[in-house]
Amino acid sequence: MEKSILKFIKYLHKTRKSSVNTELSYRRDLEKLAQYLVEEQGMTDWTEVTATNLNSYILYLEDRNYAVASVSRSIASMRTFFHYLVRTHYLSDDPSYELKAPKVEKKAPDILTGEEISALISQPDCSTPKGLRDKAMLVLLCGTGIRVSELIGLKLGDINLEMGYISCRDRTGTRAVPFGPDVREAVETYMSSARHTFVGDRDPEALFLNCSGKMMSRQGFWKILKGYAENADISRDITPHTLRHTFAAHMLAGGADVYRVKELLGYSDVSQTQIYAMRR
Repeated sequence: MEKSILKFIKYLHKTRKSSVNTELSYRRDLEKLAQYLVEEQGMTDWTEVTATNLNSYILYLEDRNYAVASVSRSIASMRTFFHYLVRTHYLSDDPSYELKAPKVEKKAPDILTGEEISALISQPDCSTPKGLRDKAMLVLLCGTGIRVSELIGLKLGDINLEMGYISCRDRTGTRAVPFGPDVREAVETYMSSARHTFVGDRDPEALFLNCSGKMMSRQGFWKILKGYAENADISRDITPHTLRHTFAAHMLAGGADVYRVKELLGYSDVSQTQIYAMRR
């Protein structure tokens, strides 16, 4: 059973270009399922699995007080895996076909007020190169709603100051995200007055660099954000994704079309955007 799981993970990596985190999640879910089927149901091969076995596993998770979101993710993993086994002709029928995920109550994401955003982006000391860099990163994230991975992955060629947009790439393609004069000013000032101090003798393509001249990491930016949030007396926990939520919620509150916000955020489904309307 383990061999089939490993082949499936290899398929995700090569064919679907999945991320390492996605592959680890699938593998954990499926190995947990396999362990249950072997130890509790006495099975040795996926061809023996029925819908009844899978429903029993779901009840097994629920009896052990697994969160609804965790159960839902496990069901999603099972569906994808068994669909793969059918598609590769390992199975003739899909035992996960009629599995239904429990309903997950969607909670409106936490967002910052306009006053909190202003306080946050005013914290960097713009008399220093580091302050100019941090100000540019904060203003860019708050002003575009891009993902933190997209922020730290920006290259010099991805930003067009003259036209006022950045190019963001993900597995579905490239999208152009516009920005306003505040973002343009902050990024332009950083590029002309501060970036060279981080580059040194090298000329990396990354737009935002750390003090070692390397591309900024997610963890590095998170620490920067946390520090400025504390200085701004924002008591709530703030992550880079909070700024993305805030951008979307404020756009919708200002009358922006939900489909336009979906495009700016790079979502594949408009339902992912509609949750922000709960904050209006």
